[in-house]
Amino acid sequence: MNEDILKGQWKQLRGQVKEWWGVLTDDDLDKINGQRDRLIGLLQEKYGFTKDQATRELDDHLGLLKPTPAMSR
Repeated sequence: MNEDILKGQWKQLRGQVKEWWGVLTDDDLDKINGQRDRLIGLLQEKYGFTKDQATRELDDHLGLLKPTPAMSR
């Protein structure tokens, strides 16, 4: 899933992201606003991941999602 899809689907994915990483606050999610780099940065900050670990975590979780018609545009 590329950054355009993450950003375009952010409203739908926001709740899922909070489920996956419950330490993230609503304020954190507002700051992320669908931006992959911000999410990776917050995963590093809140969970102590390296950048590579945070990227893998995000990619692994996003890979579990079933594509919706809007994601394939």
